Amino acid sequence: MEFDESAARGADQPTRQRVVRSILDHGPSTAAVLAELLELTPAAVRRHLDQLVEEGALEAREPRSQVSRGRGRPAKVFALTNHGRDGFDQHYDDLAVQALRFLAETGGDEAVREFANRRVAFVEERFGPLMTAEPDLSPAEVLAKIFTDEGYIASVRQLPVVGEQLCQQHCPVSHVAHEFPQLCEAETEAISRVLDHHVQRLATIAHGDGVCTTCIPTGVDPSRSTDTRKAVSS
Repeated sequence: MEFDESAARGADQPTRQRVVRSILDHGPSTAAVLAELLELTPAAVRRHLDQLVEEGALEAREPRSQVSRGRGRPAKVFALTNHGRDGFDQHYDDLAVQALRFLAETGGDEAVREFANRRVAFVEERFGPLMTAEPDLSPAEVLAKIFTDEGYIASVRQLPVVGEQLCQQHCPVSHVAHEFPQLCEAETEAISRVLDHHVQRLATIAHGDGVCTTCIPTGVDPSRSTDTRKAVSS
C-alpha cells in the first residue's frame, strides 16, 4: 500500500487546528503545556508546532521569565502571528457592512458614495508619482502595482486590438461590495479619472465572478494621464 502524503497532511489538520486554538485561548505556550492540555505526546505536539511555524501561523519566542528549569535553556513558547490570527473569523466584514448600513440610513446614498470615494483615494494619490518613477510601465501596469500593494493581487492581460485588461484576482472588500456596489463603482471611476479615459468594468468578484476585470482601451497616453492627475490635485 502506497503512503498518501496529502492524506496524512489532511488527517493532521484537525489536530493542528486544536494546537492553534489552544494558543489562542491560553496565550503563548510551550510544547509541554500544549501536550498536557491537548492530551498528546510532546513529540506529536512538536511536529505540529514545527509545521505551523514553517507556515507562518506561529512564531517561537524566548520565555519572558528566565526562572531556572535546571540544566539546559528554558523551553521556547509558541505564539500566534498575525497570519495565524487571520485563520479565525474576526467578523470584520460583518462590522463593515453594519457600519455602511448605518451610514446609508443616517446619511443616505450620497454618504456611502463619499465614503467609497475616500476609500479609493490611494489610486489618484499614487498614480502620478508612480508613473513618473517607473516610466517603463504602462498605465495599466502602474494601476496593477498600486492595487496589488493594497491587497488586490492585480495583473495586466494584453488583449488584441482592444487594449489591456486589469485583472484583480482578489478583492479585500468583496463581501462588503456585494451589498454596497458603490465600492466597485468608486474604483472604476478612480481608474477613469487617472487615465482621463473611459474604462469598462467587465466583471467583479463581489457579484460572483472569479476575477474583477476592467478593460483599458488602447490610446491611453501616460503623460496626459499624469498631467490630468496633477490638474485634479491642484
